[in-house]
Amino acid sequence: MAKAAKAAGVSRVVMTSNFGAVGYSHKNPNELITEESWTDPNEKNLNAYLKSKVLAEMAAWEFIKTNGGNLELSVINPAGIFGPLLGTDLSSGHELLHKLLDGSMKSVPKIPMGIVDVRDVADLHILAMTNPKAAGQRFLALAGGTYTLPEIALLLKEKMGSKAKKVSTKVLPDWIVRIAALFNPQAKQAVSQLGKNKNASNKKARTLLGWKPRSNEQAILSAAESILKFYPLNT
Repeated sequence: MAKAAKAAGVSRVVMTSNFGAVGYSHKNPNELITEESWTDPNEKNLNAYLKSKVLAEMAAWEFIKTNGGNLELSVINPAGIFGPLLGTDLSSGHELLHKLLDGSMKSVPKIPMGIVDVRDVADLHILAMTNPKAAGQRFLALAGGTYTLPEIALLLKEKMGSKAKKVSTKVLPDWIVRIAALFNPQAKQAVSQLGKNKNASNKKARTLLGWKPRSNEQAILSAAESILKFYPLNT
Protein backbone atom coordinates (compact mmCIF):
# COMPACT_ATOMS: atom_id res chain seq x y z
CA MET A 1 0.00 0.00 0.00
CA ALA A 2 2.56 2.58 1.12
CA LYS A 3 5.02 1.54 -1.59
CA ALA A 4 2.38 1.94 -4.30
CA ALA A 5 1.29 5.30 -2.87
CA LYS A 6 4.86 6.57 -2.92
CA ALA A 7 5.32 5.41 -6.51
CA ALA A 8 2.13 7.23 -7.50
CA GLY A 9 3.26 10.48 -5.92
CA VAL A 10 0.67 10.43 -3.14
CA SER A 11 1.47 12.88 -0.35
CA ARG A 12 -0.34 11.15 2.53
CA VAL A 13 -1.79 7.71 3.19
CA VAL A 14 -4.53 7.23 5.79
CA MET A 15 -4.44 3.60 6.87
CA THR A 16 -7.39 1.86 8.50
CA SER A 17 -5.86 -0.36 11.14
CA ASN A 18 -7.76 -1.76 14.11
CA PHE A 19 -7.99 -1.53 17.89
CA GLY A 20 -6.58 -5.04 17.72
CA ALA A 21 -3.20 -3.50 16.89
CA VAL A 22 -3.34 -1.42 20.07
CA GLY A 23 -5.37 -2.92 22.89
CA TYR A 24 -5.12 -6.70 23.21
CA SER A 25 -2.11 -7.08 25.52
CA HIS A 26 -3.31 -5.04 28.48
CA LYS A 27 -4.54 -6.84 31.58
CA ASN A 28 -4.04 -4.07 34.17
CA PRO A 29 -7.51 -2.52 34.63
CA ASN A 30 -5.90 0.75 35.79
CA GLU A 31 -3.94 1.21 32.58
CA LEU A 32 -5.36 3.70 30.08
CA ILE A 33 -4.71 2.55 26.53
CA THR A 34 -3.49 5.30 24.19
CA GLU A 35 -1.93 5.63 20.75
CA GLU A 36 1.42 4.79 22.35
CA SER A 37 0.15 1.29 23.17
CA TRP A 38 0.71 -1.77 21.01
CA THR A 39 -0.61 -5.30 21.03
CA ASP A 40 2.12 -7.92 21.32
CA PRO A 41 1.84 -9.95 18.08
CA ASN A 42 2.88 -13.00 20.11
CA GLU A 43 0.09 -12.50 22.65
CA LYS A 44 -1.41 -15.84 23.73
CA ASN A 45 -4.73 -16.65 22.00
CA LEU A 46 -4.41 -13.67 19.63
CA ASN A 47 -6.30 -14.74 16.52
CA ALA A 48 -4.90 -14.53 13.00
CA TYR A 49 -6.99 -11.50 12.04
CA LEU A 50 -5.81 -9.37 14.98
CA LYS A 51 -2.22 -10.50 14.56
CA SER A 52 -2.36 -9.50 10.91
CA LYS A 53 -3.53 -6.02 11.92
CA VAL A 54 -0.57 -5.59 14.29
CA LEU A 55 1.97 -6.80 11.76
CA ALA A 56 0.48 -4.81 8.87
CA GLU A 57 0.54 -1.56 10.81
CA MET A 58 4.06 -2.19 12.09
CA ALA A 59 5.18 -2.84 8.51
CA ALA A 60 3.57 0.41 7.30
CA TRP A 61 5.33 2.49 9.93
CA GLU A 62 8.64 0.74 9.22
CA PHE A 63 8.30 1.49 5.50
CA ILE A 64 7.63 5.17 6.20
CA LYS A 65 10.65 5.29 8.48
CA THR A 66 13.08 3.60 6.11
CA ASN A 67 11.78 4.22 2.58
CA GLY A 68 8.92 6.68 2.81
CA GLY A 69 10.72 9.78 1.66
CA ASN A 70 8.16 12.62 1.65
CA LEU A 71 5.20 10.25 2.01
CA GLU A 72 3.16 10.92 5.16
CA LEU A 73 1.22 8.26 7.08
CA SER A 74 -1.74 8.59 9.42
CA VAL A 75 -3.41 5.58 11.02
CA ILE A 76 -6.93 5.12 12.36
CA ASN A 77 -7.47 2.39 14.96
CA PRO A 78 -11.24 1.85 15.35
CA ALA A 79 -12.74 -0.08 18.24
CA GLY A 80 -15.92 -2.12 17.67
CA ILE A 81 -17.72 -0.42 14.79
CA PHE A 82 -21.49 -0.04 15.13
CA GLY A 83 -23.91 2.53 13.75
CA PRO A 84 -26.36 2.19 10.83
CA LEU A 85 -26.00 -0.42 8.09
CA LEU A 86 -26.06 0.34 4.36
CA GLY A 87 -27.25 -3.14 3.44
CA THR A 88 -27.61 -6.72 4.60
CA ASP A 89 -23.92 -7.44 5.14
CA LEU A 90 -23.18 -7.70 8.87
CA SER A 91 -19.87 -6.86 10.50
CA SER A 92 -18.78 -8.91 13.52
CA GLY A 93 -20.26 -6.28 15.86
CA HIS A 94 -23.56 -6.13 14.01
CA GLU A 95 -23.67 -9.92 13.96
CA LEU A 96 -23.48 -9.92 17.77
CA LEU A 97 -26.37 -7.45 17.94
CA HIS A 98 -28.35 -9.56 15.48
CA LYS A 99 -27.89 -12.64 17.66
CA LEU A 100 -29.10 -10.67 20.68
CA LEU A 101 -32.13 -9.26 18.88
CA ASP A 102 -33.30 -12.54 17.35
CA GLY A 103 -32.81 -14.41 20.63
CA SER A 104 -30.25 -16.87 19.30
CA MET A 105 -27.73 -15.73 21.94
CA LYS A 106 -29.34 -17.37 24.97
CA SER A 107 -26.64 -16.31 27.45
CA VAL A 108 -24.31 -13.35 27.15
CA PRO A 109 -20.55 -13.57 27.87
CA LYS A 110 -18.92 -10.73 29.79
CA ILE A 111 -16.83 -9.46 26.88
CA PRO A 112 -15.82 -5.79 27.13
CA MET A 113 -15.36 -3.60 24.08
CA GLY A 114 -14.84 -0.06 22.98
CA ILE A 115 -17.46 1.22 20.55
CA VAL A 116 -17.55 3.72 17.71
CA ASP A 117 -20.18 4.75 15.18
CA VAL A 118 -19.25 4.01 11.57
CA ARG A 119 -20.16 7.59 10.61
CA ASP A 120 -17.61 8.89 13.11
CA VAL A 121 -14.96 6.53 11.74
CA ALA A 122 -15.56 8.04 8.31
CA ASP A 123 -15.33 11.58 9.73
CA LEU A 124 -12.05 10.76 11.45
CA HIS A 125 -10.58 9.43 8.19
CA ILE A 126 -11.42 12.72 6.48
CA LEU A 127 -9.87 14.73 9.31
CA ALA A 128 -6.74 12.57 9.18
CA MET A 129 -6.52 13.09 5.43
CA THR A 130 -6.97 16.87 5.45
CA ASN A 131 -5.51 18.14 8.72
CA PRO A 132 -1.75 18.85 8.60
CA LYS A 133 -1.47 17.90 12.29
CA ALA A 134 -2.40 14.29 11.48
CA ALA A 135 0.83 13.51 9.64
CA GLY A 136 2.78 10.74 11.36
CA GLN A 137 0.07 10.11 13.94
CA ARG A 138 -2.16 7.26 15.09
CA PHE A 139 -5.70 7.92 16.29
CA LEU A 140 -7.86 5.68 18.43
CA ALA A 141 -11.46 5.80 17.22
CA LEU A 142 -13.92 5.09 20.01
CA ALA A 143 -16.75 6.95 21.71
CA GLY A 144 -15.10 6.55 25.12
CA GLY A 145 -15.16 3.97 27.90
CA THR A 146 -16.23 0.37 27.40
CA TYR A 147 -19.43 -1.61 27.19
CA THR A 148 -19.79 -5.30 27.96
CA LEU A 149 -22.18 -7.51 26.01
CA PRO A 150 -24.50 -7.85 29.05
CA GLU A 151 -24.60 -4.04 29.31
CA ILE A 152 -25.48 -3.83 25.61
CA ALA A 153 -28.27 -6.36 26.14
CA LEU A 154 -29.65 -4.29 29.02
CA LEU A 155 -29.48 -1.11 26.92
CA LEU A 156 -31.48 -2.77 24.13
CA LYS A 157 -34.07 -3.95 26.65
CA GLU A 158 -34.33 -0.51 28.23
CA LYS A 159 -34.52 1.59 25.07
CA MET A 160 -36.15 -0.58 22.40
CA GLY A 161 -39.20 -1.96 24.16
CA SER A 162 -40.98 -4.74 22.27
CA LYS A 163 -38.33 -4.70 19.55
CA ALA A 164 -35.94 -6.19 22.11
CA LYS A 165 -38.37 -8.76 23.50
CA LYS A 166 -36.14 -11.67 22.43
CA VAL A 167 -32.95 -10.21 23.91
CA SER A 168 -31.52 -12.32 26.71
CA THR A 169 -29.87 -10.61 29.67
CA LYS A 170 -28.69 -13.87 31.24
CA VAL A 171 -24.96 -13.55 31.88
CA LEU A 172 -22.73 -16.45 30.86
CA PRO A 173 -20.06 -17.06 33.54
CA ASP A 174 -16.44 -16.94 32.39
CA TRP A 175 -15.76 -20.50 33.54
CA ILE A 176 -18.47 -21.86 31.27
CA VAL A 177 -17.00 -19.94 28.32
CA ARG A 178 -13.58 -21.46 29.07
CA ILE A 179 -14.98 -25.00 29.18
CA ALA A 180 -16.98 -24.45 25.99
CA ALA A 181 -13.84 -23.21 24.25
CA LEU A 182 -12.44 -26.74 24.41
CA PHE A 183 -15.09 -27.83 21.92
CA ASN A 184 -16.51 -24.70 20.27
CA PRO A 185 -14.49 -22.40 17.94
CA GLN A 186 -16.72 -19.38 18.70
CA ALA A 187 -16.28 -19.88 22.43
CA LYS A 188 -12.52 -20.18 21.87
CA GLN A 189 -12.51 -16.74 20.27
CA ALA A 190 -14.53 -15.35 23.17
CA VAL A 191 -12.01 -16.69 25.71
CA SER A 192 -9.31 -14.45 24.25
CA GLN A 193 -11.47 -11.43 25.15
CA LEU A 194 -12.11 -12.35 28.79
CA GLY A 195 -10.24 -10.35 31.40
CA LYS A 196 -8.78 -7.91 28.89
CA ASN A 197 -8.50 -4.23 29.68
CA LYS A 198 -10.11 -2.31 26.78
CA ASN A 199 -10.26 1.06 28.56
CA ALA A 200 -8.85 3.44 25.97
CA SER A 201 -8.65 7.19 25.40
CA ASN A 202 -9.98 9.15 22.42
CA LYS A 203 -8.44 12.38 23.71
CA LYS A 204 -5.87 12.67 20.93
CA ALA A 205 -8.41 12.63 18.09
CA ARG A 206 -10.67 15.05 19.93
CA THR A 207 -8.01 17.58 20.91
CA LEU A 208 -5.66 17.41 17.91
CA LEU A 209 -8.26 17.08 15.15
CA GLY A 210 -11.45 18.36 16.79
CA TRP A 211 -13.19 15.01 16.35
CA LYS A 212 -16.63 14.77 18.00
CA PRO A 213 -17.88 11.17 18.12
CA ARG A 214 -21.42 10.09 18.90
CA SER A 215 -22.05 8.33 22.20
CA ASN A 216 -21.79 4.58 22.75
CA GLU A 217 -25.55 4.44 23.18
CA GLN A 218 -26.22 6.25 19.89
CA ALA A 219 -23.90 3.90 18.01
CA ILE A 220 -25.45 0.77 19.50
CA LEU A 221 -29.09 1.80 19.13
CA SER A 222 -28.73 3.09 15.57
CA ALA A 223 -27.06 -0.20 14.67
CA ALA A 224 -29.87 -2.20 16.26
CA GLU A 225 -32.57 -0.21 14.48
CA SER A 226 -30.89 -0.67 11.11
CA ILE A 227 -30.49 -4.41 11.71
CA LEU A 228 -34.23 -4.68 12.30
CA LYS A 229 -34.83 -2.75 9.09
CA PHE A 230 -32.99 -5.36 7.05
CA TYR A 231 -33.77 -8.35 9.27
CA PRO A 232 -37.28 -7.87 10.75
CA LEU A 233 -38.07 -10.04 13.74
CA ASN A 234 -40.42 -12.95 13.20
CA THR A 235 -43.46 -12.45 15.41
